Amino acid sequence: MFRRRRSEDVSWDLPNESEDGQGLADDEVYDEPGEAYDEAAEDEWPAEPPRADGGPWDAGEPFPAQERVDLGSLQVPMGPEHEIQIVMADQLGVWVTIRHGQSELQLQAFAAPRQGSLWDVLRVETAREVREAGGESWERPGPFGTELLARVPIEQGQPASGLQVVRFVGVDGPRWFLRGLFIGPAADGGEPASLLEEIFRDTVVVRGEQPVPPRDILELRLPLEVQQAIEEQQATAAEENRFLTDLNPFERGPEFTETR
Repeated sequence: MFRRRRSEDVSWDLPNESEDGQGLADDEVYDEPGEAYDEAAEDEWPAEPPRADGGPWDAGEPFPAQERVDLGSLQVPMGPEHEIQIVMADQLGVWVTIRHGQSELQLQAFAAPRQGSLWDVLRVETAREVREAGGESWERPGPFGTELLARVPIEQGQPASGLQVVRFVGVDGPRWFLRGLFIGPAADGGEPASLLEEIFRDTVVVRGEQPVPPRDILELRLPLEVQQAIEEQQATAAEENRFLTDLNPFERGPEFTETR
């Protein structure tokens, strides 16, 4: 199931600077604001840490065959027990939401340097944002390495609305970083999270060869068949509107004069 919608779900943006000033700031890969991204600058980064065992997978490596929906930068496993939504903003895909029961998993893929780990830095930055929003967080080991468990306001920016538990996981891949945000019962792990964790692990990231600055979201798009269906619906709606506009009951029609 695919839907285009704007969402008010829990979401945390990736900031551009780290709390301790040691983050992967944009000026480390740009000479001047607005200049083209230079991948050669990535050579100065430390060695890349090993990726978590198994997936998520890179499109350029062998991975288990499975029915997946092609969403551009992400190929997400399909199945009868969950639905998949692509969340749009300003005509661009922002993240993918997988819903299962009362839980959901939000997926976002970002460009990353050839070397180094974004996740170590972003955990610190995310924890700071959670704290500034009136919540709290703590790190713990998980199936994908170190993860961040947090209690955040139910309504973003309004601590008085109460707190809910969310769980951030991250995996550094070859020139990409995949973040997962678990919401609902799956945030506590265990059985409610098992299916969504399996989907996260079996997701394939398509980085592409085009230069993309680190931390930029990798492009998401609707599947071709869904795009075609939307275009057909829009064309049908436009034709119906044109017909209704032409069919004006208050407009004087053609007149005929009979002469005997």
